[in-house]
Amino acid sequence: MDLDPLILSRIQFAFTISFHILFPSFTVGLACWIALLEALWVGTGKGIYRSLAEFWTRIFALSFGLGVVSGIVMSYQFGTNWSRWSDTVGNVLGPLIQYEVVTAFFLEAAFLGILLFGRDRVPRGIHLMAACLVALGTLLSSFWILSANSWMHTPAGFEIKDGRYFVTDWWQVVFNPSFPYRLAHMVTAMFLTTSFVVAGISAFYLLRRRHLDHARLGLGMALALITVLAPLQIFLGDEHGLNTLEHQPAKIAAMEGNWEGGPRAPLVLFAIPDVKAETNRLEIGIPALSSLILTHDFNGSVPGLKQFPADQRPDPRIIFWTFRLMVGIGFLMLTVAAVHLVLRFRGRLYNSDWFHRILVGCMPIGFVAILAGWFTTEIGRQPWVVYGHLRTADAVTPSLTVEAALVSLVSFIVAYTIIYGAGTYYLIRLLRTGPTHVHDARQPPEAQSPKRPLSAADSSIEAAE
Repeated sequence: MDLDPLILSRIQFAFTISFHILFPSFTVGLACWIALLEALWVGTGKGIYRSLAEFWTRIFALSFGLGVVSGIVMSYQFGTNWSRWSDTVGNVLGPLIQYEVVTAFFLEAAFLGILLFGRDRVPRGIHLMAACLVALGTLLSSFWILSANSWMHTPAGFEIKDGRYFVTDWWQVVFNPSFPYRLAHMVTAMFLTTSFVVAGISAFYLLRRRHLDHARLGLGMALALITVLAPLQIFLGDEHGLNTLEHQPAKIAAMEGNWEGGPRAPLVLFAIPDVKAETNRLEIGIPALSSLILTHDFNGSVPGLKQFPADQRPDPRIIFWTFRLMVGIGFLMLTVAAVHLVLRFRGRLYNSDWFHRILVGCMPIGFVAILAGWFTTEIGRQPWVVYGHLRTADAVTPSLTVEAALVSLVSFIVAYTIIYGAGTYYLIRLLRTGPTHVHDARQPPEAQSPKRPLSAADSSIEAAE
């Protein structure tokens, strides 16, 4: 690989977005989980809901802060590394990103303070409202960011004048052809990611025989959601794939590792794609199954990479494997859901240590699946940054040098290692500490004075030590 400003900028953006996406992937589902716990606390008065909500709110606050930092860094790269892209498509994507700030981020920022520091200082209904609005803000943020990203995959509602993109129909821009599928698929993935973290932490407490009431409640609710969402996600993924087949057939061919295309195409289970020879090495496949999956017909015709010019097709060597990793994790989630149902019906869900160990091991699989899915999506779009219109090579900053790109990349790696290493360490300490005592709804709140941010997290750690 020859190092040039283009490849270094792509590596840098991939590095920063890989860090950034981990936090929204967790906090979107977590915010909704906290809002549900707050609603149950207000509705039932049972202190365990409040205690569990307070615990996960501390986790949310730290994760949200880390996500904000990584998101700010990404926005600066649009000007430093991708100025041609910014200049060319700014009239379309600039407002979409701004809408995310003014409708979502401001909403989160405004009510996060009440959620974190308003406990027992505002009425319970107001605190619940703050939790719901923070959750709504995270979902709105996903809406706008995914709309902008989807437009680059399936651009619509624009015209090009003097090399710049101008909007002709905002409805077509926002609700572009791939956006509904991508939004449903991604939000479901976020909820599954959060559910597996909650289930894994709850299972960890059960194995350690700590916080048993909290652990049983968290485990039962998380696994119930996984049981609903795991099969739904497989269905949504199939629908998203069919939409991609319609609008980005070259990406599907690369994901499938299919060079020839045509009817009765095999489903390639294992292969080593050889780009130079335009073939697969050590291929193992099931005849006609790819045609059945993609066209619902054994004799259906599917695209092959050779049908596209060499300079207009994505490189299959990475996305062939990331796609299979994502699909494999999806079926692993489905297996966990099925085992959960068997254990629940047998009344052994809370005393099966072997299953709890599996859940602890499954905590990161949601994050891995999301990263694999994003790599598949973004690498599969190449060589286009705006599919079919603007090449990635034409979007990079003209004056960017190899030295500048390399220095910034190395600086990001060092800074992220320090910042997110410390943040992860602190997050693990919070998770190990666990929930605090259960509040009785009938007890009057104690008089409290304002505290500095994350003071509740510090006090909970000190109490455990």
